[in-house]
Amino acid sequence: MSDTRLGDSIDTVSGPAHFRQLGGWLEQPADLQPPLKGNVSADVIVVGAGFAGLSTALELTALGAKVVVLEQEFAGFGASGRNAGYLVGGQGMKFDLFVKRIGHEKARDIVKFYDDGVSYVERRLKELGIDCDYNASGTIRAGVHPSQEKMIRQSMQLGLELGSPAQFLDNAAMRARGIPPAFLFGCHFPTGGTLNPGKYVLGLRRAAIQAGVRLYERTPLLSYSEGPVVTCHTAQGSASARHVVFATNAYTPQLGLLRNKVMPIKVSAIETEPLSAAQLESLGWPNREGITTSHLAMESHRLTAHNTLVLSTKRISYVYGSKTPNEPDGAAYRSLAEGLNARFPSLHGLRIAHCWSGYISFAFDALPVVGESGPQQNILYTAGCSGHGVGTQSYIGRLLAERISGIEHPSLAALRHTTPSLLPEPLQWCAMTLALGAANRLDGFTNWRARKG
Repeated sequence: MSDTRLGDSIDTVSGPAHFRQLGGWLEQPADLQPPLKGNVSADVIVVGAGFAGLSTALELTALGAKVVVLEQEFAGFGASGRNAGYLVGGQGMKFDLFVKRIGHEKARDIVKFYDDGVSYVERRLKELGIDCDYNASGTIRAGVHPSQEKMIRQSMQLGLELGSPAQFLDNAAMRARGIPPAFLFGCHFPTGGTLNPGKYVLGLRRAAIQAGVRLYERTPLLSYSEGPVVTCHTAQGSASARHVVFATNAYTPQLGLLRNKVMPIKVSAIETEPLSAAQLESLGWPNREGITTSHLAMESHRLTAHNTLVLSTKRISYVYGSKTPNEPDGAAYRSLAEGLNARFPSLHGLRIAHCWSGYISFAFDALPVVGESGPQQNILYTAGCSGHGVGTQSYIGRLLAERISGIEHPSLAALRHTTPSLLPEPLQWCAMTLALGAANRLDGFTNWRARKG
């Protein structure tokens, strides 16, 4: 592979030698499941084989249901296999986008759902025997300039009031933990940590197949018909069931659902070559906490189990018409590489091994979007992970399975709220382009001030 050094030109970082269409965490499974051919029936059809879809299928199967899963590529191909791998609870939320609108009482219930999602994943890793390099170190939201401290403290305090634990770390406390010096202060969230999302989602896939879930990969959903029995039509067959669950995240609007509620946001990542022993020692960072920043478009920095650095987010974008093309984003990769140089100057010359992009689903209040549709209310959906899908979209599988079996879990009830409506195109594209452009400029100014010291 032709690598790119951080100290050199990064104009070619988006080239074919670096860009991975699958993301950086997984390869196509050797036991790829055959596509659906002919007509099949089940108790429940799940569309999408990511964290949410596979968790839902596993929980339903444990309750005795016969489950079919339709996946357009292979399990984990979407956001579940592309994200940064942070298992984060309620303190990772954007409180300013929703607390005043829904009130503190409901906000506390939603924050509890996020925190419960962390415990759920930790329990399932043990129950299903999934080894995904989980590091239960907690995570840190950090500042790179003194101007960010007020925002971090205010967000942490509101999270504490809503019941989610955290501790502020001043500069001395950050240095005592061995956090790289570019991160001046921060807020430590003690629950959760980081994992390899590719290993996690493929572990769920293995467990689902072993449990008897009928998984059909390379089987895009073409259309579906509503009624007491829902029929999903594919290129070579169909599947029918009394309930359907859309666990398709950012791809949901393209299937005709939630077009006015969630939008796909493009997020990118880069991964370096493995660090040498001397480079690791120069960093410190003994606990390997995942670090995000309090920028408007946060930076995400983490060490992997195989001693590479993964950076993600930083520069996000919206594609006109809620489209999700799987193509490189050179501007985002260059921005990430520049950030890597700025935050870790001791690693100058470290090569970038590869880069990738993917899509999260985002609602204007940054809250999950769950519910039912159709004349029989037997089409269920979950979306709006807003970049925090490892815990929430895993746990939602448990709640949706219970809902189908006739039980409304209090956490599912808490998630039901009125999601703000999106704008029609081209207003939606104009608004998002202006908002994200402004965020990039403000973040750039903060970074300039940080460089100036």
